[in-house]
Amino acid sequence: MDGIRLLAPDFALILLGATLRRLPGFPQAFWSGLEQLIYFVLFPALLFTALLRNPIEPATALPLFGAGLAAMACGIVLSVVLAQLGDHTPLEAVSRAQCGFRFNTYIGLAAATSAMGQAGLATMGLLCGLMVPFANAASVVLLARHAQTRLLPELARNPLILATLSGLACNLLGWHLPAAADAGLTRLAQASVPMGLLAVGAALRFKGTRIAPLPAVGVLAVKLLALPVIAWFAAGVAGLSGTPRAVLVLWAGLPSASSAYILAVRLGGDAAGVAWLISVSTLVAMLSLPLLLGLVA
Repeated sequence: MDGIRLLAPDFALILLGATLRRLPGFPQAFWSGLEQLIYFVLFPALLFTALLRNPIEPATALPLFGAGLAAMACGIVLSVVLAQLGDHTPLEAVSRAQCGFRFNTYIGLAAATSAMGQAGLATMGLLCGLMVPFANAASVVLLARHAQTRLLPELARNPLILATLSGLACNLLGWHLPAAADAGLTRLAQASVPMGLLAVGAALRFKGTRIAPLPAVGVLAVKLLALPVIAWFAAGVAGLSGTPRAVLVLWAGLPSASSAYILAVRLGGDAAGVAWLISVSTLVAMLSLPLLLGLVA
């Protein structure tokens, strides 16, 4: 019950976004523009500031990074294998597979803050910042290989990867932004989570896809069931406890990222199937995340 109470405001924003999308004053063009704003401006600002401002302690960051990377690697392998089941093209399969290991950072930051305060926010921000480049790179590699597009340019212009690497570099070098620039980025970062949750709700799609049941269930089971279990054991092996362990498991159980849909559209993958998987994972996470939070928090 505590998990439901803590996460209720965040899921309320998702439901509000789903409701607004169906009102005549909010056409599809509005939400498409908002998604682009979040992906190219607001979310990079959030990643950059989260990594720049939170001190990176190697004693905590390295085990957290290692456990997260191990869990994600397992998710990539399992998702790619299960997504191949059924009648589809290789590009359709790999575009769906990314839903088994990509994670919704907006929900993760909101949930960690609600449940664990500033310590949870800082840890989740660090973990997401460290893992975003690998999740995006893995998705781009999988899709670019079958979409016959150039891999290095796709990686080099990905805004999430660029923001993460820039934030890490500035943190490690001890650089700080001028006050005016820092204030501007702070405002953009603060807007990213509520806007992101509204966009998640507006992007919910449950119709218009022909994805087979077996690969769909397999990918969703990897994302919402297998990865939290793997992360729990990985945290134990890495020696994590307390807030870092709770954040790692919570991160592993996050629903799929809406940016997976944007990438599928850009590279010609199964956008409808990806949208359906993201939507169902988000809906199921409204039930699974409070339970998961009750176990680890």
